[in-house]
Amino acid sequence: MRRFVLLFLLTGLLCCSFTTAPQIESLPALRIEVSKQTMTLRVLDDKNQEWACYPIACGLALGDKREEGDMKTPEGEFYVQEILDSAKWKHDFKDGKGWIKGAYGPYFIRLFTPPHKGIGIHGTHDEASIGTRATEGCIRLRNSDLQLLVRFVYVGMKVTILTSEADQQAQ
Repeated sequence: MRRFVLLFLLTGLLCCSFTTAPQIESLPALRIEVSKQTMTLRVLDDKNQEWACYPIACGLALGDKREEGDMKTPEGEFYVQEILDSAKWKHDFKDGKGWIKGAYGPYFIRLFTPPHKGIGIHGTHDEASIGTRATEGCIRLRNSDLQLLVRFVYVGMKVTILTSEADQQAQ
């Protein structure tokens, strides 16, 4: 119910014009937590209350990302750098199928993950991969879940990627 009220208020604020800025003191700070153990992405508020939870796919290889091309998802605390329209992007997965249009789904949420570049949260052309280790290092969601997630996401949003037992053993 709290989510509905908050979304209703936000929608109303975006649709109305005010002569003075409204006081919005009670909006929580949202953050993303990705678990490589449970293969989930959760949106949490500042009190650790869950606002949303989606199944994911992550890096094919176990362990924390060390270098470009290692097929590992980085672990640690990062933030959203930008949100891009990736609906027309193409990618060649080097599986003999060539360039796939829509491989990243409708959005690419680029993460600031120094020293690594090109890591993000995005959709997929292959929803059967969700729940598995299938990516080159990014966090992959079903396109329908990504369209819901992007409503919560903003530049500067904190993103924590947690390790798994298997990842720790692979170190």
